[in-house]
Amino acid sequence: MYDNPVVAGFHPDPSVCRVVEDYYLVCSSFEYVPGVPIFHSRDLVHWRQIGNVLDRRSQLNLPADVPASGGVFAPTIRHHDGRFHMITTNVGAGGNFVVTAERPEGPWSDPVWIDLPGVDPDLAWDEDGSCWCTTSGNQVARIDPATGKVLEGPYPIWSGTGGKYPEAPHLYQVDGWWYLLMSEGGTERCHAVSIARARSPRGPFEPGPVNPILTHRGTDRPIQSTGHADLVQAADGTWWMVLLGTRPRGYTPEYQVLGRETFLVPVRWEGGWPVVGPVEERHPAPAAWHPLPAEPYRDDFDAGALAPYWISPRSRPDGSWSLGERPGWLTLHATGPTLDRPGHTFVGRRQQHHDCRVAARLDPGAGPGTGTAGLSVRLDEAHHYDLEVSGGRARVIARIGPVRQCVAERPVPPGPLTLTLDIRTRDVLPPSVIEPVAEPTGAGGRGPDTIAFSAGGAVLASLDGRYLSTEVATGFTGRVIGMYVTEGSAAFDWFDYQGN
Repeated sequence: MYDNPVVAGFHPDPSVCRVVEDYYLVCSSFEYVPGVPIFHSRDLVHWRQIGNVLDRRSQLNLPADVPASGGVFAPTIRHHDGRFHMITTNVGAGGNFVVTAERPEGPWSDPVWIDLPGVDPDLAWDEDGSCWCTTSGNQVARIDPATGKVLEGPYPIWSGTGGKYPEAPHLYQVDGWWYLLMSEGGTERCHAVSIARARSPRGPFEPGPVNPILTHRGTDRPIQSTGHADLVQAADGTWWMVLLGTRPRGYTPEYQVLGRETFLVPVRWEGGWPVVGPVEERHPAPAAWHPLPAEPYRDDFDAGALAPYWISPRSRPDGSWSLGERPGWLTLHATGPTLDRPGHTFVGRRQQHHDCRVAARLDPGAGPGTGTAGLSVRLDEAHHYDLEVSGGRARVIARIGPVRQCVAERPVPPGPLTLTLDIRTRDVLPPSVIEPVAEPTGAGGRGPDTIAFSAGGAVLASLDGRYLSTEVATGFTGRVIGMYVTEGSAAFDWFDYQGN
């Protein structure tokens, strides 16, 4: 058996391809850099991040005015003629583009821009080598991926059963048919996957006999918002679907805090059509089984480069961070005075477990005013909780929409100290610690989780996690937990992330 999700945390809009017995998967990254994380697997279940496709400024330039949940939308990865191709959209900063590489780890090329409307672009090749690009809407065009030139079209094709936002189109040629897999209904609770087929990429497309072929809308299943899917045939001939979904928690309307995650579900074919779902928390595993060694829970910052899972909003200027300035430490330099606006120094990783413990060893520098730094749980500039050290004091700051408030503080000794976040879904908001966000009588524990903040072993505050959820903050991303500095410089000796 395998457990869903197969790639946990904020890893939405998955796309997958197979090369012999190896599988490669990419996901959306939105306003974060490096962009488009890429994973490798031998069995579709166990995935390890091997890099980021867009890892330099010449590939991905996100200005400071790119809003939260802007930037890089849904990618597609394909392997054709010995090269990997990744196509995606930089929303508001260039549109659709293709990059290529001989190896999935890179280096990937600079972008080739394609003058086509829409987002969620897809690539498919026919027998004569023609490349077809489908975008949300749904429209298809014949393009030259090497130059970006549109050679034919775009043509409008089947746009679903009438649900809003027909998007995430993928074309596949199977047994003489061209299948158009797409999502509709929006990427929230009404998300659904539908399918049609034609003898040519140009159409006309006939809808499948049963649409949608997958949706969890209107159900009480623990996995919701299922959609934005991609199909892959395994080396043994079986078929599988990767797709996004969410795992909401708490009292109605429930709150999802990890973002949209990547799930896996088996597919069978009946009468020339794929049959799939529902998506369960546990499924029988594929025939291939290649577990991976557990990732270390601590990063000691002893390597020569940051691990690929470390991300930053919009940019990470060279002068804002260093692994060599103080060997064995990650040194951060302030580039902006607050986390409430773009332009700050932040290095974080996705929260991937509902229950987890995060800790970091921080040296804020000696003397008052030398550094303002700490740990932050972030959804965007208007929704984050911070555990901050400055001038010999530790404080917990809550930013919820237009409100920014210091909810607790205490003195801390000089020198390095350990900052800890405990995120839990059970025994939320214990009465022994500060509860700055009051609950109505009898409503305790209705949020999805509680986030407790400690400095040097002393608990400062415990906050309701619902205010760092998609349902409150809106948007397409999930929580990112990381280290930051907003004044001067600070150094981090290590960072622990342990999921329960």
